[in-house]
Amino acid sequence: MKPHVTLAMFIAAWLMPMHVMAANEQEQAHVHAKEQAVKPQSDTKKNEEHEEHEEHEEHNEHEGHDENDENEHNETLSSRISDDMATAVNIVTDRADSQRLRQHQIVYGKLSADPNRISHVNARFPGILTSVKFSLGDSVKAGDVLAVVESNESLNTYAIKAPIDGVIIQRSANVGEVAQQQTLFSIADFGSLWADFRLYPSQQVAVATGQNVVILAADTEINGVIAHIIPSLTQPYQLARVKLDNRDGKLSPGQLIEGAVISGEFNVELAVKKSAIQILDNQSGVFVKNNTEYVFTPLQLGRSDMDYVEVIAGLKPGQLYVTTNSYLLKADIEKSEAEHDD
Repeated sequence: MKPHVTLAMFIAAWLMPMHVMAANEQEQAHVHAKEQAVKPQSDTKKNEEHEEHEEHEEHNEHEGHDENDENEHNETLSSRISDDMATAVNIVTDRADSQRLRQHQIVYGKLSADPNRISHVNARFPGILTSVKFSLGDSVKAGDVLAVVESNESLNTYAIKAPIDGVIIQRSANVGEVAQQQTLFSIADFGSLWADFRLYPSQQVAVATGQNVVILAADTEINGVIAHIIPSLTQPYQLARVKLDNRDGKLSPGQLIEGAVISGEFNVELAVKKSAIQILDNQSGVFVKNNTEYVFTPLQLGRSDMDYVEVIAGLKPGQLYVTTNSYLLKADIEKSEAEHDD
């Protein structure tokens, strides 16, 4: 592969054969005039053969220009970038290798609190609230005193304590109010959540309990297992439920999520990352790194999963290909082609 041809270089290369052709035509015209001066005008057969020969040469030369133009166009499907510049713009490469692909069904849903980890707290005996310790949104530990009540019957005070660790999500208790049967506090433990995915009829055949699910939530990838599939009496879908560990507190109920239910796994001899694929000249391929040159290489692609796509032809194991920011190389080539066309 040759480096990119600049506009000035291309114009010079394109005009040069035209100047040579013009000079040759002038010289041939001069010679032809001299020959006509000494030859009889009746020698038409040789003249016709000479003209036919010139037309044939001109046709061949025109075809040669077309081939050269096509070769020059193909050569623009590469870009030269120094290693320092590639590092500066975060062009990342990886070696093509075998991969284990996972076929999947994409499903959507949202997170919900574990109903077994929500506690509603009220007073054991009616009385006056003399003290309230925590506010809405506060975190509490099991055994923490939430409020103090003075009993109407005995006039003795007693403490209302948190039954579980969690966050106060509802509070209906203020000092001086009467505590009767109402819920004073609601406490939720968000250390575990449920991912509830909607399964429409076309998906239900391929999804079952026990299958692995890769969940995308808040730019985080979480692995889980379908614990239950719940039919719905009023909606046109079922719910596939996956229990999630949320002790780090990064997730919250109501959050929208995406899941990939793994329906099959298999190994392929060669695969590339989906993020590496670009389309040039209506062909899908990747940029292969050869020293400081990045060459667009068309590929024949096969099966895929969320991250990788199988390579059937066009690439060899161990070749370095661009996995990140390959669009920068594509943009550079397209810019060069635009200048070439001008």
